[in-house]
Amino acid sequence: MNYYIALLVVMLGIGLGLFSIYFFYTFYKKQKLQKILDKPMPLEYIKILQNIPFYNKLSSAEKEKIHTSILIFINTKEFVGVDMEVTEEMKVVIAFHACFLLLHVAFKSCYENLVTILIYSHTIVAKQVSANGGIFTKGDFLLEGQSAGDTVVIAWNDAKKDAYHIHNDNVLLHEFAHELDFLDGAVDGTPPMPSSKYHEWAAVLSHEFNKLSAVTLKNRDWGKYKLIGSYAATNEAEFFAVVTERFFERPDALKKHFPELFKELEGFYNYTPYSTDI
Repeated sequence: MNYYIALLVVMLGIGLGLFSIYFFYTFYKKQKLQKILDKPMPLEYIKILQNIPFYNKLSSAEKEKIHTSILIFINTKEFVGVDMEVTEEMKVVIAFHACFLLLHVAFKSCYENLVTILIYSHTIVAKQVSANGGIFTKGDFLLEGQSAGDTVVIAWNDAKKDAYHIHNDNVLLHEFAHELDFLDGAVDGTPPMPSSKYHEWAAVLSHEFNKLSAVTLKNRDWGKYKLIGSYAATNEAEFFAVVTERFFERPDALKKHFPELFKELEGFYNYTPYSTDI
């Protein structure tokens, strides 16, 4: 009997210890968050943001909201420069685009799994091995960014160009769309969403992905699928990331040619993009 009592005491002690650790960790996080929220938005940050077209299209209330998100993001993520110094401009520009995607999305956390942003000065030349019919080939390819759950890799020269000029592609929106996709633990082109919306999302995106894949395979008669491009046919995850870019950068064109796809993205992001007129 004494043995079982002793075992119970040990188990209770372990449980109490774990609860104490959890309690103090939660308390520490809340205190840290409160300190962040107590800080005003630095004027230097606002001047940087005013160079970003997407920021200038936001309402006053949206700007106020994203200011808070940016401060939390910058103070809870590690920014690491690879053979270069990380500047405040880099932090603000990257944080803005990450938070912009979540501006109207009801997620409880701001990329909770993301720990580190690795920043290179220029486009990265990476090695790629591909297989076709049992024949393996090696080659170089240019990498503007990459997402791996707890780490996002960004080539600053590409990110800066995309951030300050709306055109067709945006590496920051692309990589953080991957991070959203990863929040449910699977990079499959379907970010976390209510189960009631899943079926329609899967049906629409799968249909357009399969159509794009068929066109890409034939490499002719592109028609409206030229707007999305062949890279989106790589897999469902890349398709979601690319159409996210088009949703924000080319909303008029996407809505015109892919109204159902536009509707699904509009529902997920809970946002209707302003016309970009490009």
